[in-house]
Amino acid sequence: METLYITGAGVSAESGIPTFRGNDGFWTIGSRNYTPQEMATRAMYQSDPMQFLRWYYHRFATYRHHGPNPVHEWLADKNLITQNIDGLDGKAGNEDYIAIHGRLDQMTLFHDQDQADAVEAVPTPWDEVDEAKLDESLRDIFQIDDSPRLDQSFKPYVLLFDEYYTELYRITEARRRMLLAERMVFMGTSFSVNITMMALEIAVQRNVPVEIVDPNPVEIPYHQATYHAMTAMEYIEGQD
Repeated sequence: METLYITGAGVSAESGIPTFRGNDGFWTIGSRNYTPQEMATRAMYQSDPMQFLRWYYHRFATYRHHGPNPVHEWLADKNLITQNIDGLDGKAGNEDYIAIHGRLDQMTLFHDQDQADAVEAVPTPWDEVDEAKLDESLRDIFQIDDSPRLDQSFKPYVLLFDEYYTELYRITEARRRMLLAERMVFMGTSFSVNITMMALEIAVQRNVPVEIVDPNPVEIPYHQATYHAMTAMEYIEGQD
């Protein structure tokens, strides 16, 4: 049976990375003046790129040296779509997973989204950051003067709140995997993002069984849903 695993922030919690909506979550703590939903936008990047990049660095890039946990290692040979940008599935050895929201270790040319096919993700040289000269370092890495310039500046390879899925994020391949799946397992996700809703809709249309793994699983109106009120770590221990 072809199983598709779709993972969220709960899977990386064992690696010491905060979930998105917990007390210390990425989408709970913003900047002094803006909520995360206001900060993590293309509009903010264009209007105040340094505030955006400082927030992004402190909330995401500081976790770049964290390593995968046993859940990532268990998923290393699985058919996987992750919402996480931490890159831990790649570090664990999964060579064909889909990072549907981007990757922390990469960046792209700043571009119009309808031209996404013309750009590719490249490594972000985070090791060049000098925290004593943070703004200067970030300006140099992302090649920003007063404001980002299309096709001249770089942008973190991350899907922002006011952006949409494009081929840069392998959305067609993600949908193809959903349509071929004979079973879907959702791990550590709150079903609050579009990709999980897309997968769930496809599962319901095709009458595919789904499993939801989370300490506090979201209940869905679907007769083929099975719930595992546990962490992803506890779940994989029961699969051996």
